[in-house]
Amino acid sequence: MDFKIALLPGDGIGPEIVAEAVKVLDAVAAKYGHGFSYEKALVGASAIDATGDPYPQETHRVCLESDAVLFGAIGDPKYDNDPSAKVRPEQGLLRMRKSLGLYANLRPLAVFDSLAHRSPLKTEIVKGADFLCVRELTGGMYFGRPQGRSEDGNTAYDTCVYTREEVERILHLAFRHARARRKKLTVVDKANVIATSRLWRQIAKEMEGQYADVELEFMFVDNAAMQIIQRPTHFDVIVTENLFGDILTDEASVISGSLGMLPSASIGEQAALFEPIHGSYPQAAGKNIANPMATILSAAMMLEHLGRTEEAADVRRAVNTAIEKGVVTEDLTSRGEKACGTSETGDFIAANI
Repeated sequence: MDFKIALLPGDGIGPEIVAEAVKVLDAVAAKYGHGFSYEKALVGASAIDATGDPYPQETHRVCLESDAVLFGAIGDPKYDNDPSAKVRPEQGLLRMRKSLGLYANLRPLAVFDSLAHRSPLKTEIVKGADFLCVRELTGGMYFGRPQGRSEDGNTAYDTCVYTREEVERILHLAFRHARARRKKLTVVDKANVIATSRLWRQIAKEMEGQYADVELEFMFVDNAAMQIIQRPTHFDVIVTENLFGDILTDEASVISGSLGMLPSASIGEQAALFEPIHGSYPQAAGKNIANPMATILSAAMMLEHLGRTEEAADVRRAVNTAIEKGVVTEDLTSRGEKACGTSETGDFIAANI
């Protein structure tokens, strides 16, 4: 069976790391006797430069007509450093999520034993950490209306809104992932203060009976922020709203020791998008030093989504082999150790499929 993949390299190091993931996917296809066809499309700053739109209609079409989307990164300093810019790359990311109905972001955090010493936390705390963060993506404060500033410029306001349908949809997904893992779900909220959090907690309790084999616990977001650092092995699946999820997933991401190791997926009703969690890292663009492993592991998540679980496991084994053999980029090396380039790392992983 062949698959059509939309490639959205984006900005900064995006084109380089996506190219390495494509190498690995082509190696997978050759081994398992099927094919991938690819169609590239513009997004982010590169799309603004070419069309004036960070998420052009043509890109939306390509995404809808594909079996999955492999995405690089968005962001460019010329927009970050211009507060007066009316159009920004990040607007394309938000519109893409909304237009494709990407309501759930999945971020797995698994610490490789051979890299546990690189974590800013003690090795004995992080070793064995393996949990999944499920973040609601299309509701909450980022999309709530009304939103704005007063005429005198001295007051600003945002609105956090959630509907029962949005909450039930994300909780069902989180319960199913917990059921497929170690059967424990942590709902993170601020129900002692915020009305939308109380709705989340109410609905989670109502749904609990449908997933009697899953242990359900609730945790306030401030406590969760502490527990992720103090006891990361406590968690199996964490589910939370958009703003809390944005903050907690970035906090959790440092546990592994490198942002270059962490994949993610954004799942929706019309499409599924797979991307590394790091940004566009413009300082490294074109230097062949960026770590492609997070993008390659995102491609592994994509293979799972397409029902190719054996192939996904093969990709993860190849990545682990590269780490164990020291075929890694500079972010994973210590002083005096040889660092490999982006393309060399991708070549090694592809050759070990």
